[in-house]
Amino acid sequence: MRPVDEKTFLVRALTMAGPIEALAAMAVTGFARLVTGVRGNWRDCAPDPRPRVYFANHNSHGDFVLIWTVLPPALRRLTRPVAGADYWTVSRTRRFFGERVFRAVLIERNPATREADPIALMASSLDAGSSLILFPEGTRNMSDEPLLPFKTGLYHLANARPQVELVPVWIENLNRVMPKGEFVPIPLLCTVTFGASLQVRDGEDKAAFLDRARAALLALAPEREGSR
Repeated sequence: MRPVDEKTFLVRALTMAGPIEALAAMAVTGFARLVTGVRGNWRDCAPDPRPRVYFANHNSHGDFVLIWTVLPPALRRLTRPVAGADYWTVSRTRRFFGERVFRAVLIERNPATREADPIALMASSLDAGSSLILFPEGTRNMSDEPLLPFKTGLYHLANARPQVELVPVWIENLNRVMPKGEFVPIPLLCTVTFGASLQVRDGEDKAAFLDRARAALLALAPEREGSR
């Protein structure tokens, strides 16, 4: 995969979306900031135009919007969430936002009806110069545990593109902004914290890699009252 020089990156970013999509993106990010007061905390890494995989904890359908919102605008235009096709293609409105505004990499979650390999789809997006937002838990975490066990997709993608940086991202408070079953967001400050990037190591097996990636993500979580 060739590195994307800054000039090429900016040209792609500025021409990626049409005026309607750009206005919709501005509306989404503006609403997210208004409701959540979200701020980005680049604690252990800096924004970078090179293709990356941002992997995060997952509590709400709004998770990726917060990550997307705190990215610098040029990076945002080249960063694509990985999301379930069954959710984002159920109506014309969702399809418009999923395919044309967020440019999501839509994955068919039912193996029986799947026509394309999810890892190949994600790897192809990275090869084209995009970054990805991925939730390795695979589903929203409705338990009392801070993180569910990771699915294997992150490991397989890391092996498919070992040169790509994997950046852990902790989203704080969104599960209380949009609790399950609620349709009206509750205003509450949210923080998106970016940790140090990692990559799969030579000879590292699946279990060891997933444990290391999960530990890197958990290390970004704020200390909970009663866990001291």
